[in-house]
Amino acid sequence: QAQLVESGGGLVQAGGSLRLSCAASGRTFSVYKMAWFRQAPGKNRAFVASITWTGGTTRYADSVKGRFTISRDTAKNTVYLQMNSLKPEDTAVYYCAAAMTAWDYNYWGQGTQVTVSS
Repeated sequence: QAQLVESGGGLVQAGGSLRLSCAASGRTFSVYKMAWFRQAPGKNRAFVASITWTGGTTRYADSVKGRFTISRDTAKNTVYLQMNSLKPEDTAVYYCAAAMTAWDYNYWGQGTQVTVSS
């Protein structure tokens, strides 16, 4: 089992920045990749960004490319999401997820709310 705990959400004005953190514990030695997803009110959960644990290969949703940066600190078992130039449409609950293989996300955090005011 792996446990994921997100932090860093909050209220910010449009154009501002936030950094989310996700601390992993437990079965972290088996993690293949980690990712951030988000779910806005009335919408399905959507992929935001991912990073492979060993090589650090990243991938982003088109909607956040150039504004968000995912990174990880393997010594701290923590993944980050630096969010710049935030827009009201970025408002959502952000979830951290861990995948033990290349295909499925097996573990999820509890989510952290990000609200961007216009």
